[in-house]
Amino acid sequence: MTSTYHATEEQAENGVGGEGPNPPKAPLKGESLGQEAWRRLRQNRAAMASIILLALIALVCIVGPFLLPWGLAEVDWSAFGVPPTTEGFHLLGTDANGRDLLTRTLYGGRISLSVALVATFVSLVIGVLYGAIAGYLGGRVDNYMMRFVDIMYSLPFMFLVILLMVVLGRNILLIYAAIGAVEWLDMARIVRGQTLALKRREFVEASQALGVKDSKIVTRHLIPNSIGPVIIYVTLTVPKVILLESFLSFLGLGVQEPLTSWGVLISEGTSNMQGAPWMLVVPALFLAVTLFCLNFLGDGLRDALDPRTR
Repeated sequence: MTSTYHATEEQAENGVGGEGPNPPKAPLKGESLGQEAWRRLRQNRAAMASIILLALIALVCIVGPFLLPWGLAEVDWSAFGVPPTTEGFHLLGTDANGRDLLTRTLYGGRISLSVALVATFVSLVIGVLYGAIAGYLGGRVDNYMMRFVDIMYSLPFMFLVILLMVVLGRNILLIYAAIGAVEWLDMARIVRGQTLALKRREFVEASQALGVKDSKIVTRHLIPNSIGPVIIYVTLTVPKVILLESFLSFLGLGVQEPLTSWGVLISEGTSNMQGAPWMLVVPALFLAVTLFCLNFLGDGLRDALDPRTR
């Protein structure tokens, strides 16, 4: 009875029974690595502003052309190379052929962003699988696979893309495949390095001891644990691909009429820079803002996912 009385009195003092002065404290709630990374990312104002701005640019490029009175190849015969004006609703002016520049810039944003996303996805799939397999198997397989990567590195990157475009044709789908097929090399090396560091960890050895198949170890353990550096590199690959597509379009090897992209518009603007500078400024501004936002987002993800800064 005495011990029971003292226990009840102690509970009353700590407020466990609901009768004490202090209410019971709620248990501490932990957070996963993803939740912690998102919380840290939200504290980065530049990264969050970049996400919002990128979403607005993508939304405007997708929805904007449906709200404008001018089509992609529609010509205003009364306005050839006019500066920004409200007459005819040419808010950003027209090009030398009388086509609305705002409409063409938004359509060009669709092409440039889609090329960047699809080509980055292609390089992501190839690079992650290739690097994870090479790092996990190791030995001669790893040696042969990485020597092939070295051979690909030795080839002139731009020459290879241009050769593929000339031989197979300048199709928009081919641009996706050509850029993605040569952008996976860096991704493969990054994932291989992460895999080499992870494959001797306890959870991998435990999976091997339990008889888990190598394919499941790679896809369920090694690749998910390498996702942090991969996401960071993806945000840096997207602006790289946009610049590459713009450069190809600038050389005349990119998208063809009636389609357009920011690179095509910049190429057209440089030839009319003295008489119609808005033809260069408008697409260049869209491209520059997009690239800045992607770089700021990459820096924010690096800080949020880096375990050494937690």
